[in-house]
Amino acid sequence: MSPAILPLKVEGLGFRAGGQVLLRGISFEVPPGRRLVLMGPNGAGKSLTLRLCHGLERPSEGRVAWQGPRGAEARLHQAMVFQRPILLRRSAAANIAYALDVRGVNGTERPRRVKLALDQIGLAALADRPARVLSGGERQLLALARAAALKPEVLFLDEPTASLAPAAAKRVEAAIADIHAAGTTIVMTTHDLGQARRLADDILFLHEGRLVERGAALTFLAAPKSPEAQAYMNGDLL
Repeated sequence: MSPAILPLKVEGLGFRAGGQVLLRGISFEVPPGRRLVLMGPNGAGKSLTLRLCHGLERPSEGRVAWQGPRGAEARLHQAMVFQRPILLRRSAAANIAYALDVRGVNGTERPRRVKLALDQIGLAALADRPARVLSGGERQLLALARAAALKPEVLFLDEPTASLAPAAAKRVEAAIADIHAAGTTIVMTTHDLGQARRLADDILFLHEGRLVERGAALTFLAAPKSPEAQAYMNGDLL
């Protein structure tokens, strides 16, 4: 059994670039088994926070502390899907097989894992179709299947349905729910309040690079406490 990397503890996280402070004093914890959703207006620092947690950026201050394995080894137990996923110019099945190969999954195990991932996400019929001809929703589902095949303990999702039509977004949400039900902790960003209601257990609300409010999703969505979150929920410009 792989060593657990959760809980994740983010402590005093800060990030500066080009003379600007983009994040300051961000602290929170991600326990195993939860669905944590980051919300806030554009430029709040949501995507940057995910990138720092996943190890794609280095913090200017503070730290991202995983239990057990650290650094590159910790990244072997997590995955990230972006709003516009990067797919290889090969079939859907081959995209997943390549990710498994890079992760070190042996050749006899890879076909089974590819099939399981495609079946889980509902893409079995598209296994041999070139990724470049898939629709936007199908490409996002393939990115989720590729991530699920790695069996991550934590999956980071950056606005996974932002550019999708409602029907495609519904399929992506169902896939996320299935991945979570299979045992993966979810940390994601979204602007969609309905999506937060459907998928979130806990919410972090960011504004201008600061963590303004956190709490259980049902409590936050019903009655946010901070003026910034109240304005956001009312649709006011911040």
